[in-house]
Amino acid sequence: MEEKRILCVGLVCLDIISVVDSYPEEDSDTRCLSQRWQRGGNASNTCTVLALLGAPCAFMGSLAPGHAADFILSDFQRRKVEVAHLVWQSQGETPCACCLINCHNGSRTVTLYDTNLPDVTAADFEQVDLSQYKWIHWEGRNASEQVKMLQRVEKYNQACPPSERVTTSVEVEKTRPELYQLFCYGDVVFVSKDVAKTFGFYSAPEAVKGLYGRLKPGATLICAWAEYGADAMGPDGLLVHSNAFSPETVVDTLGAGDTFNAAVILALSRGRTLSAALTYGCQVAGRKCGVHGYDGIV
Repeated sequence: MEEKRILCVGLVCLDIISVVDSYPEEDSDTRCLSQRWQRGGNASNTCTVLALLGAPCAFMGSLAPGHAADFILSDFQRRKVEVAHLVWQSQGETPCACCLINCHNGSRTVTLYDTNLPDVTAADFEQVDLSQYKWIHWEGRNASEQVKMLQRVEKYNQACPPSERVTTSVEVEKTRPELYQLFCYGDVVFVSKDVAKTFGFYSAPEAVKGLYGRLKPGATLICAWAEYGADAMGPDGLLVHSNAFSPETVVDTLGAGDTFNAAVILALSRGRTLSAALTYGCQVAGRKCGVHGYDGIV
């Protein structure tokens, strides 16, 4: 039987990436080593990695007609990411991010022009046939609308046999208080290092233990902490840890978190244990940091 898809809901944007020998001084004029256009955005990147790892996947988000959208759509198709749930907006522009990658340490510095392009709404999400998906992942953005989407899946699951239920996950990455309402939704919650620090936690184990009480009963909390690996806690209350798997040379960390999320989601969706999924996520994210872009992770 054909494997059901994983749907990712969130941002897609155009990344214009310049690889530099060193981070430039302000008001300087330097050459870059290389430059490329790349489809970006957290949920979009997660789809890229899922597709590379062999998972059928789909993206839901907003686009505005134009040259950037043409490039983005073509790239989705090249990666075989389903785009039936793209929402074409009549207002706003497709967002664009300018990214500087320091080739000596892999650091990424991003300036995003987050235009007035509306995010997808709960009304848009009503058009999604939930029976086609085994997992839906939300990148935290317009949280009040996303809560309604998650509630729709909860209601759907209540009427389904366990084998047909849709697993949900949310990513709370940005330090915007409105996003914190998403903690109590989702079967799996990814929380970023930045958000953890705003709550006064300075390691992944502290964050997982300290924030777990915000989740709904039976959920799993996951926190990655760059070179310190990642920690997680499931319904059994046991702390799970994975070390990082750093490449010999770190060249590009742009999208490493999205890569980690994708690999963990894929592993869990295929029945692997939380410990195995966490390790797999760290392994794939480590490989990503050692290559430019995503093609070298498999």
